[in-house]
Amino acid sequence: MATTHIGAPVQWMTTSDGNRIAYCIDDFTDPWANAPTLVMLHSAMSSMRRLFAMVPWFVRGYRVVRMDLRGHGESDVPPDTAPLTLERLTDDLRELLDHLQVPAAHLLGVSGGGYLAQRLAVESPERVSSLLLFASRPGFKEGNGAAWIPEMERRGLRTFIADTLEERLPVAHLPPGQADWFLDEIDRNDPAFVRRFVLYMTTQYWMDDLAAIRCPTLIVGPAGDSIGNANAYEQMQRLIAGSERLTYEAANHNICDYLPDRCARDGLAFLQRHFSR
Repeated sequence: MATTHIGAPVQWMTTSDGNRIAYCIDDFTDPWANAPTLVMLHSAMSSMRRLFAMVPWFVRGYRVVRMDLRGHGESDVPPDTAPLTLERLTDDLRELLDHLQVPAAHLLGVSGGGYLAQRLAVESPERVSSLLLFASRPGFKEGNGAAWIPEMERRGLRTFIADTLEERLPVAHLPPGQADWFLDEIDRNDPAFVRRFVLYMTTQYWMDDLAAIRCPTLIVGPAGDSIGNANAYEQMQRLIAGSERLTYEAANHNICDYLPDRCARDGLAFLQRHFSR
């Protein structure tokens, strides 16, 4: 499928297990300043392209890196024989920071992308300056993802998402073309890997581990989120010392797709409060 270019050119780095990971860097910071790095991590069934609208809010103050998770977007789809684990996915993020020579970064994680951000903050706190988590709980074991798999296989990935789009987006209130573009972007991913990724995440949950997170953390959740356990956001705030929580009065999961300016504005305000220079 032909795609249009969004933002900075795509680059690649090769992980320690030989998988190519795609990323891009948008940087409009002062060239003489040692600007901090903000890494954006997209949700499952997505890619860095879907975060395009949030980038302009951050690029004057932060070197913004967007990464395609393995098996998504322009990153390589690993073979079925390669282990798919949270450890490996988190290593991809850690190795990208090493590749870019970034000792520590701010991490903005959306839904499944936030899983990697959380795990890195738990396992390697020295690498994480702050966490900005949007509709991102600690795993998907308490979600309904396992029930998606047979429906994805029966109807196909795009048709399944189209039939359940209201869980993700307020379709009636979207501008013309956005719903189709959203579906096109999901359709760019490998269906077999998407099923494998989602099914694996339904076996993972690490709520208790969040007590180990010590960096400034913002938790943003849509009220009544029907994808997973919406009550988890309150529990996350209790466990992560000093964290802040915002609740958006919306029932749709993909807040960074249909409320990107609000999400970015809240994220930037949080960073300015904690890291004003």
